[in-house]
Amino acid sequence: MSTATSHRPPRTAPATSRVPRPALDWRVRFALLSLVWGFSFLLIKVGTEAYAPFQVTLGRLLFGTAVLAVAMAVKRAKLPRGARTWGHLAVAAFFLNALPFSLFAYAELTIPSTLAGICNATSPLWGMALSLVALSEDRPTRRRVAGLGLGFIGVLTVLGAWQGFSGLDVTGTAMALLASLSYPIGWIYVRRTLVGRSESHLSLTGAQLFLATVQLGVVTPLFTSRPTAFPVVPLLAVIALGALGTGLAVLLQYGIVAEVGPTTGQMVTYFIPVIATAAGVTLLDEALTWNTPVGALIVLAGAALTQKTGTARQP
Repeated sequence: MSTATSHRPPRTAPATSRVPRPALDWRVRFALLSLVWGFSFLLIKVGTEAYAPFQVTLGRLLFGTAVLAVAMAVKRAKLPRGARTWGHLAVAAFFLNALPFSLFAYAELTIPSTLAGICNATSPLWGMALSLVALSEDRPTRRRVAGLGLGFIGVLTVLGAWQGFSGLDVTGTAMALLASLSYPIGWIYVRRTLVGRSESHLSLTGAQLFLATVQLGVVTPLFTSRPTAFPVVPLLAVIALGALGTGLAVLLQYGIVAEVGPTTGQMVTYFIPVIATAAGVTLLDEALTWNTPVGALIVLAGAALTQKTGTARQP
């Protein structure tokens, strides 16, 4: 669910300077980030009960961008300059925000939020497979190839392949998996075009979310009708999804990566499906069969084997 991005490694302060200590320990912020992203799938499900998927995504991006705009104003971060930079950011916005957010929203019309959360956990597997093709510096190792194979077995277990995928909505599941595939495509593009720029992470990400909002602002009126009513609970779900699951999550993730590094920061990926499953089962009464949690654990184990360093991916 991204999306949070990390366009370049955070700068480290000189040894002689004093870095302000965050008010909350990074472990507390890590737990909060896991909860926020884990509950995002439940919020999507609740939002789509009253609003069209594109409308949920547009609302999510609007409120997420608003949070980053406030953060940029407080820190006096300037927007990036140059048409080329904005062009790259527009592509990143599509693959890291507009496309996966919309696909997850459409997917949850027909599949449980628990399954959507587990599909999101396949993103590192897609990323490893794509990086071997697109990034010459990434070399296959036995460990990473084994992780990819294990992850594939986990996906088949989640989907109940031995039962012929009975009772599974193929279209919804395919959308969720495509959303997870979209994230590493966007990450590879960012790595090739935006890494090492002088602008701050906050500036680049704020501009990226703004461009994703513009993209959905163009698409949504073309494919949806204006809501005739605004039910409170779904509306609050969309607001929380944007302000917390997108805006605040980006700020939390960047702070954690800056403090403890990307390797630790990426571990949030492995808590998201656990929380998404617990939320869906307990709060939405979604059914859970044995193969779903077992397959999810296999997927996470495979994803862990494929990873070296990196950053977590947002639902």
